[in-house]
Amino acid sequence: MEPPKAVLTANAPPPIPQLSQAIKHNGLVYCSGSLGVSPATGEFVAGTVKDRTRQTLKNMSAVLEAAGSSLGNVVKVNIFLTSMADFAAVNEVYDEFFTSLPKPCRTCVAVHQLPMGTDVEIECTAVETVKARL
Repeated sequence: MEPPKAVLTANAPPPIPQLSQAIKHNGLVYCSGSLGVSPATGEFVAGTVKDRTRQTLKNMSAVLEAAGSSLGNVVKVNIFLTSMADFAAVNEVYDEFFTSLPKPCRTCVAVHQLPMGTDVEIECTAVETVKARL
């Protein structure tokens, strides 16, 4: 069994020193919480919770790709919102990214606050893409 491996890509915002963007282990990819920060600027994208959700999922997709996986391989998603009033808006954007069946298992909870004052954070677990063996 291989030891856990950290995943790091410049196509998503860099992680803080206390965490990894993702960890690969035993065929699974565990992604840390992603925020709506632009990897190009290091700042939150302007606009609504929908804009930040879209950037969050783009960032997560980039991390998954760097790990040898994809959004299509996600099995579990956890969404954290600072207001359940944003639930429908986040679902609209979520449906843009998770289009195939089966849909991942999912939890969505409201919390008091999130890092850097954002209104949405998303984390996931995915399976690695199976590589053909010749």
